Amino acid sequence: MEILEIEIQTDDLLETENFYSGVLGLQMASKGPNSISFLAGQSTLNFIKSNKVNPKYHFAFNIPHNKLEEAIIWAASKLNLIQISDNGIVANFESWNARAIYFYDNNNNILELIARFDLHNLTDKPFDISSFLSISEIGIVTDEPIKLADKLIENYSLNYFSKGSKSESFVTIGDDNGLFIIVKTNRNWFPTKQKSEKHFIRIRISTNGLTKDITLIEENVSR
Repeated sequence: MEILEIEIQTDDLLETENFYSGVLGLQMASKGPNSISFLAGQSTLNFIKSNKVNPKYHFAFNIPHNKLEEAIIWAASKLNLIQISDNGIVANFESWNARAIYFYDNNNNILELIARFDLHNLTDKPFDISSFLSISEIGIVTDEPIKLADKLIENYSLNYFSKGSKSESFVTIGDDNGLFIIVKTNRNWFPTKQKSEKHFIRIRISTNGLTKDITLIEENVSR
């Protein structure tokens, strides 16, 4: 499954532009009075103006699996990386065969750069913003994760992630290219104590050669 686009909310479009264009250096795709979009490799990251105060999300970007150490140096020169534990800033997901680092954007969204060693994306090119290959994950929040996951799987011909766990508070749909991280409302977003919140999300995916649009407004899923 590939995540082609996500659309999420921000209460401050100007500061969002400053962060994603000015700090990270993503190329702007479009800009309007109530929206702004950025290119992230093969994906597009869309923000729309929200009347809510500071809605918060979690999402991740795939990077070349041999470039995590360079990504740390690059990111640390621009922003503060989130401490995972006393052991450092890198999360090691053994069952997923992946490692990741985390940081906040201007909205206090939790962003992640993840190196997945089962993807064939090795490169000799030095790490820069073009090393953001695609949107890898989007966090989805609901009161009943398994119920919502089953509904998404049925409606959109998706599958549970073969490497992922399945519980009443956490499930994953997709594959190494693109994942839905579905968590229970008010669960802490790893690796922080920030509580997960239910907000509007629109997602465009490609799977089995088909493009599909999914809109989530709390538990309601519309095609």
